Amino acid sequence: MNHFILVLIGGAIGSGARYLLSTYITKIHPGIFPYGTFAVNIIGCLLIGIFYGLTTRMQATPEWRIFLATGLCGGFTTFSAFAYENIQLLQTENYSTFALNTFGSFILGFAAVFAGILLTKLFV
Repeated sequence: MNHFILVLIGGAIGSGARYLLSTYITKIHPGIFPYGTFAVNIIGCLLIGIFYGLTTRMQATPEWRIFLATGLCGGFTTFSAFAYENIQLLQTENYSTFALNTFGSFILGFAAVFAGILLTKLFV
């Protein structure tokens, strides 16, 4: 039950942060490309890499890992919004934007996780 509460708290913080950041980014960069979702997913990947690296190097408890990775990052990133926005792009025949969002999210997402892990090895 303790892990469940940690995920709930982390998820609430992550979801709130996602909403604020995504809304802000969409406001300053309106258009067809879903910049808000794209940004939070890449930032979330970087954060989970950093959290993974830090909790491994510092031998953090499983509770910290669950709170940070499953709760905070799980609430912050959003695959469902990514998928929905891509369906909208396909339905409106924005194929190049769909491809850019899809491949950019996958490639930059993996690169961000890797970069986050590397950062913790370099600076911690």
